[in-house]
Amino acid sequence: MGLANIARNVEDSINRRGIVKSRRAGWLPRITAYAGYGSTSAVRVLARAIMSDPQAEDKTFTLPFLPSLTHSYAGQRVNEIISFANEKAAEAERGWRQFFTTQVGFLPVTVTIGTRTISARTDRSGYLDIVVENHGLEPGWHEATITPIAGEPIKAPVMIVSPKATLGLVSDIDDTVLVTWLPQAARAAWNSFVKHTNARQAVPGMAEFYQTLLAGSPEAPVFYLSTGAWNTYSTILRFMQLNDLPIGPMLLTDWGPTPTGLFRSGQEHKKTQLRNLLVMFPQIEWILVGDDGQYDPLIYDELAREHPSRVRAIALRELNPVEQVLSHGSPEAFRTDREDSDVERDGVPVIRGKDGYELGVRARRHGFRIF
Repeated sequence: MGLANIARNVEDSINRRGIVKSRRAGWLPRITAYAGYGSTSAVRVLARAIMSDPQAEDKTFTLPFLPSLTHSYAGQRVNEIISFANEKAAEAERGWRQFFTTQVGFLPVTVTIGTRTISARTDRSGYLDIVVENHGLEPGWHEATITPIAGEPIKAPVMIVSPKATLGLVSDIDDTVLVTWLPQAARAAWNSFVKHTNARQAVPGMAEFYQTLLAGSPEAPVFYLSTGAWNTYSTILRFMQLNDLPIGPMLLTDWGPTPTGLFRSGQEHKKTQLRNLLVMFPQIEWILVGDDGQYDPLIYDELAREHPSRVRAIALRELNPVEQVLSHGSPEAFRTDREDSDVERDGVPVIRGKDGYELGVRARRHGFRIF
């Protein structure tokens, strides 16, 4: 038996014991909803089942149902509503509590969205990730109702992208909009487990840069793609609202062992999610935003070479030498200097800057045309 299988078996054993102990204490499965997304023909619903004390106050906050909004970058109403909720919810909450959960694997649930009601189950880690076709929903924000076989139903927000949308934005999170230096263990632990949400440092100018990029495309969807854990979802959502970043679904990952290794591949996660977006929205060209501290330049570069008509532009935040060392152990940035992957020569513009302000200046200086 491989080390990965041993780790999975240990994790499953601990989790089963946790479920039994929780049930004896009167706890029930609770669905944590994440923002889903889709087109007018198919929608992806995302959630997770964990054990929870039904007597405890639920401070988990998800995107509200705002049917009047027709896109993910809709203006101040979203910011005002979520900011108010954030101020009232767990002001001194620390991130480490998010990681100590007991997930409920293979839990039967019923999902109702639009005109469809289907039965499904969570996976072994408690995640629900399903695609519902022919839902009958119009573009805008809607809700799916997820009802577990035991426990209370919950509303999950879903963003239906307009078929008129021809431009979309995909943004990395760590060291692109949020300074975390995530790969460095001590720094990651501090940011993820200890620091308050409002103490996290935002990359200067990124909110303004995104507002500029999206100003001429009111239907443009925004997605946040990261190798961070789903456990940090609510914390990141609060951070985005505190820093006026546009709202959009987050595509995060599970940090548990897999059948092939102790850890999931962050590169493969990003590549898979990007290709899922290409398939779901064949009419959209994407602006890809990341940083040069790890593999974003290579991943975006590869996608642009394979699908040059689907990538409108690439923007990379340049980390300083100290950030580079904290990110991956070397003061040198990840570059795409290979001759066969020079997307700038193949017609996909690339800009680089130390923060959002510099990216905006260089975009205007170099005729960064996206509209």
